[in-house]
This record gives sequence, C-alpha cells and structure tokens, in this order.
Amino acid sequence: MTERKPMIAILTGAGISTDSGIPDFRGPQGVWTRDPDAEKLFTYEHYLADPAVRRKSWLARRDNAAWQAQPNPAHLALVELERAGFPVRIITQNIDGLHQKAGFSARKVIELHGTMFTVRCMGCGEQGTMRDALDRVEAGDPDPSCLSCGGILKAGTVMFGENLDGQKLSDAAAIAKACQVFWAIGTSLTVQPASSMCAVALAEGALTTIVNAQPTPYDGVADEVVREPIGTAVPRMVRELLAAHPD
Repeated sequence: MTERKPMIAILTGAGISTDSGIPDFRGPQGVWTRDPDAEKLFTYEHYLADPAVRRKSWLARRDNAAWQAQPNPAHLALVELERAGFPVRIITQNIDGLHQKAGFSARKVIELHGTMFTVRCMGCGEQGTMRDALDRVEAGDPDPSCLSCGGILKAGTVMFGENLDGQKLSDAAAIAKACQVFWAIGTSLTVQPASSMCAVALAEGALTTIVNAQPTPYDGVADEVVREPIGTAVPRMVRELLAAHPD
C-alpha cells in the first residue's frame, strides 16, 4: 500500500526572492535597513496624505526589480512538490508573482499581501493593470489618478495600515491548521497576521521547519531551523521529501 503523501503548507517571505535579484526589507541589505524612510512608501496613511510619497512610490514601482526577475532554484524546487502529487499550498507574503511564474498553479497560491501587477482606485474601487498605470507615469504623469473618478490609485498590494483580505486570511489559516508539514521560508515571522500561520501549524502538531538567514521568534519551538542559503536549502528539502514519499 502506497503511503499517503502529507499535506504541505509553505509560508514564503521576501527572503525566497533575494536570489532572483529582489531585495528583502529587514535583512542586512534590506530596503528598510538601508533607507528607513522608504517604509513611508508602504504606509497607507502617508500614501493617501502626501502626493510626494505617491510620486516616489510610482517611481519605485516602475523600477521594481520584480519586473525582470526570474524564479530561482527555491521557487522551481517547490513546483516539483506539486508535480509529484503532494497536496501543497503556498501562502506568500510576496507580491512578485514568482511562484506562479515558476509554474506553480495560481489557484494554490494565496497572496496574503496582494500583487504588484494590478492597481485599484481608492475612490470608486475600479481596478486596472499596473502596466497601464506605469505607461502613464512614463508619459509624464507623476501621480496618475483614476480615469473614471479622479481618485487616488494604489497598487493592488496591502500597505501598512490596511487590513488583509479576510477570505485570503481565512483560507490561509485553514491550510495551516490542516497541514502535516509546515515550512516557513525567507520570512522574519514578525509581521502579523502572516506570522501567526506558523503558530497555527505548530498548535496542530505540524512538522515545522524554518528556513531563514536571521533568527525568528519561532526558532525555539520549530522542529528544525535551517540557516543554509535558501537557494540550496529548499531544493535539498524537496529532494529529501520526494525520496521519503516515492510514488
């Protein structure tokens, strides 16, 4: 009788994408470590109130490394779990779309913090593509407004001060509660409520592994803590799991 494959929940943060050329936020070379004021660009209150912040935000979106970024070995390795028939879900704090670009089924990726590839009007709620908005920036509009109502446009991402999508959060919590294996990869596990997924999984007895260069608040209670670089650690972990559960 073939052993049933365990359900795997994988929480990913900015650290999984650094090998793709996208800097993280809180690491030694992180965006906010090098420029603490940059955090204002990601804060809802500042964004709505200050046109100068919005202008800087549009330039940051235009220059975001994710536009050219390609999936790295860690992203690609996780796809192998899905292809091997594991019941696996990605819960990501990232907005870069690299899991889907690597080949992971979009319906199995929960983007807790939204996506950088869409925009939404804060007035009427109309949505559009980031590419169209950036084309307007390139054409000379430093702070493009909604074409329908003139309201403020922002990326389809969750800023500090905004609530996460309730359905996405509920779905993520259900996955963390149901899984037998939980991996937290490239996340500081300090940002709520995303980090609480680790607590949910631990409370339900999931075998929990944390892969992160810096210490996290959950290191002391995880089953395993891996300091090996993510680009080599994740492919190794996937190989070991595939070997432990052959078809």
